[in-house]
Amino acid sequence: MCALLKQYGPLVGRILLSAIFILAGFHKITGFENTAGYMASKGLPMTEVLLVLTIIIELAGGIMLLVGWQARWAATAIFLFLIPVTLVFHPFWSFEAQEAMTQYHAFMKNLAIMGGMLFVMIHGSGPLSLGKDHCEK
Repeated sequence: MCALLKQYGPLVGRILLSAIFILAGFHKITGFENTAGYMASKGLPMTEVLLVLTIIIELAGGIMLLVGWQARWAATAIFLFLIPVTLVFHPFWSFEAQEAMTQYHAFMKNLAIMGGMLFVMIHGSGPLSLGKDHCEK
């Protein structure tokens, strides 16, 4: 059992972590104008530029994480990206009642994802990946 987890666990973990970013990146492409409008409603400047950068981080980072190529760098980029995203888009402390709870769950989901990214940053992509980085054994 332990050998199976060591062999396949990192791959399954990367699939699960990357899915949300790959899908979100595609949804942002297909709903570019709506997403840019939502970002502008949060007071962000240069929404189109920020949105393109977001799409690149989500798609490229998600795909790199999925296949295990430069996974530490991808996880680092996504981890850093999630800090402002979480604070700007999910400030549960500024809402009341039901919306506060919804935002709290989204905030905590992002923290959990950041934990997964931190794990990849420390341990790398695992045995079933396209590339090994210099930190892996």
